[in-house]
Amino acid sequence: MHPVRTIFALLLAAVLLTSGLRAADLIVRAKQIVTMDAEKRVIEDGAVAIEGDRIVAVGPRSEVEASHAAARTLDYPNGILMPGLLNTHTHAAMSLFRGIANDRTLDDWLTNFIFPAEAKNVTADFVYWGTRLAAAEMLLGGTTLFVDMYYFEEEVGRAAADAGIRTVAGQCVIQFPVPDAPTPADGLKRTEAFLQRFDGHPLVQAAVAPHALYTNDRKTLEACRKLADKYKAPLLIHLSETKKEQQDMQKLYGKSPAAVLTEWGVFDGPSIAAHGVWLSNDDLDLLRSRKVGVAHNPSSNMMLSSGVAPIGEIRKRGIPVGLGTDGPAGSNNDFNLFEEMDLAAKLQKVHTMDPTALSAETVVAMATIEGARSIQRQQDLGSLEPGKRADWLVLDGTVLNALPSYDVYSQIVYAFKANNVLDVMVNGVLRVKNGELVYGDLSELRQKTREYRNKIVDSLRKP
Repeated sequence: MHPVRTIFALLLAAVLLTSGLRAADLIVRAKQIVTMDAEKRVIEDGAVAIEGDRIVAVGPRSEVEASHAAARTLDYPNGILMPGLLNTHTHAAMSLFRGIANDRTLDDWLTNFIFPAEAKNVTADFVYWGTRLAAAEMLLGGTTLFVDMYYFEEEVGRAAADAGIRTVAGQCVIQFPVPDAPTPADGLKRTEAFLQRFDGHPLVQAAVAPHALYTNDRKTLEACRKLADKYKAPLLIHLSETKKEQQDMQKLYGKSPAAVLTEWGVFDGPSIAAHGVWLSNDDLDLLRSRKVGVAHNPSSNMMLSSGVAPIGEIRKRGIPVGLGTDGPAGSNNDFNLFEEMDLAAKLQKVHTMDPTALSAETVVAMATIEGARSIQRQQDLGSLEPGKRADWLVLDGTVLNALPSYDVYSQIVYAFKANNVLDVMVNGVLRVKNGELVYGDLSELRQKTREYRNKIVDSLRKP
């Protein structure tokens, strides 16, 4: 330890010994704290005390400082401190395909563009650097956790750990040959190795991710559930994203995708269903009975003309709903959760012709505590409360686009932008400071992005 720090630590210890104050590693002070706790407290002139990677106190600054002392402090006299945002559905490595095929239907986009481009370009190295690019964008925009589904997920985990962002990373299992597995059996073997490798990791929660009902058979889907149960891991899957999917599965199985997956036992354990655009009331009752979380992706559903998810009906049943960006390349070209909050609220208003359909406060909850519930991580994420992980962001309350301020939830959803994020902490470590990444030089990341762009363009010229 530096000599000056050693002396300061000794002095602090002496003060604590005589004062009865509890020691903390860090005290963060802010003009406003949006806790997203059970009471939805918004604390003026508040403070958060942190020990290691955990929050130990939250409240008015005078109360926190009367009970805790710390060697380090962070002060945001004009800042809004809130929980880190949770992106509950992504394909992060697809950032390297950003904009490759826009203005297409989902079927056309996947079949004629994405699957061929992936077959020619996706490698372990591609996934690592694509995830690093996505992680940088997400951290700068206040996202502290992303739920991922892609290939070579061990590289997603490695990239997330290197970047210092939290992830629930799902190794994709699919019925036909894909870049990291020629058969679903190979995909399951890779998934088990991935689950073992990241068991107990502080930032990476490994998951099992069968792509969808329409891309997997019963044997594969049941094997995925069994594997998830063996390692107490969540299962991630696309569900009822398009009308075509709903109709095709009805013709094939005589039931909706949700009904088929429920009958086969795929939802008999922690599960996160992405999209849920075409869920019927009966489907929603099934999801509620199995405690399945839903990831709502407004930008993606709009961009691909998939439809509008019945978020009001989903939430009325007590089904937790998180927000997701989906992957770039045509379903969305960014990882901007501030944009998703804004669009989620407005989309439900215009769809239902009811301006009260989805409030700003509700949408902030979907991006934080309700998103945590959707992935069954509410015990340690999603709100600023004692015992939870120190994952938070600070918004710059002086930016002109968010002045004046009357209601903080309204400002967060309808006024603040991702580039208004000042600082971001993940697991007790500051990852963004003054709007810039802390972890270092981005020159290599930019160079790798240019190299992959040129390689992808060249591959698309070849038959």
